[in-house]
Amino acid sequence: MKAEYRNIIDRRYCTDEANMIRWQKTLCFVEGSPLADTKVGSRAASGLDLGDRTPLCDDLERLFGCPFASTGCDLDLDPLSGSYDVVTAFEVLEHLFNPLHALLEVRKVLAGPHARLFVSVPAAKPAMLKSPDHFHEMSPSELDSLIRRAGFSSIRSGSFRIRRWPFYLTGLKPLLRAFHEKVLIHELRQA
Repeated sequence: MKAEYRNIIDRRYCTDEANMIRWQKTLCFVEGSPLADTKVGSRAASGLDLGDRTPLCDDLERLFGCPFASTGCDLDLDPLSGSYDVVTAFEVLEHLFNPLHALLEVRKVLAGPHARLFVSVPAAKPAMLKSPDHFHEMSPSELDSLIRRAGFSSIRSGSFRIRRWPFYLTGLKPLLRAFHEKVLIHELRQA
């Protein structure tokens, strides 16, 4: 039985064009972090990706030069363990009933002041465009509030679209998505 608000990471999900575009743009953002600067060498010894393993994890391992574990627990309830220099939560928080719990758990496993958390979520959209798999879709100010409440501060942030422009010209809902659909992304450190 599929858990409500959770995506199944299967071949279809991993080859979806929107996901592939999102992963490409996510990597471009992450490459801008000093932690991923190949000129000085990666300072990351270990990484953790919240959620099921996707092809993006392989790219993160190459980028940071360290292995990435994936969580196999219920992120709404279970504790996290270990110590990680980099943690990623790309398109995860919107699927959780309690994203604050997950972020507080991440704080416990970050390995010191140079450790980083990378987070991305879809920006809030009008109800008719909201994904049935998302429990939370947050505005930028709501996401900022959650980040602060969890004890993080944003080093840098950005946003991007996940579809090619011809998609937005295929009907009314796609056209509305051109104005409302974007991903919010942050590089965070403990406050």
